[in-house]
Amino acid sequence: MSQPSAAEKSFNVLFLCTGNSARSILAEAIMNDLGAGRFHAYSAGSMPKGEPHPMAIDLIRKSGLPVAGLRSKSWDEFAAADAPKMDFVFTVCDNAANEVCPIWPGQPMTAHWGLPDPAAVEGDEVAQRLAFAETFRLLSNRIRIFASLPLRSLDELSLQNRLNEIGRE
Repeated sequence: MSQPSAAEKSFNVLFLCTGNSARSILAEAIMNDLGAGRFHAYSAGSMPKGEPHPMAIDLIRKSGLPVAGLRSKSWDEFAAADAPKMDFVFTVCDNAANEVCPIWPGQPMTAHWGLPDPAAVEGDEVAQRLAFAETFRLLSNRIRIFASLPLRSLDELSLQNRLNEIGRE
């Protein structure tokens, strides 16, 4: 079997959060859908909750995206020697951005795309579901912008600046 050409190469993307139960799980599902072969997304956390938040899974399912394989896991899995090489690593919560991250093999490009934690919203179920829907919408917008970038034609500094800008949109 021949190796894919540079033009056909898919990029590995890791979304990090503290608990890996809501934002990073949503981002993984969205990226795997929008990236359709160009990107393969993963998610992890510094202190994983052990399972995805039920409202995150429910929203992903209701959005027509697959939930199979989504699980809460430690970022240590992706720092191991046999882990997939990451091309991009995005933190999606403020806590993970301030923590000391493992050294990622291959020195991927990184950016902080912090969002409020929908799982921390207090109130009734409607308020909580609205918070998850807003987080899903914001992540979808950012991931759509990222997936449309001409990655191979941007120099490293331009790409890094654009990744940082996306996190502020």
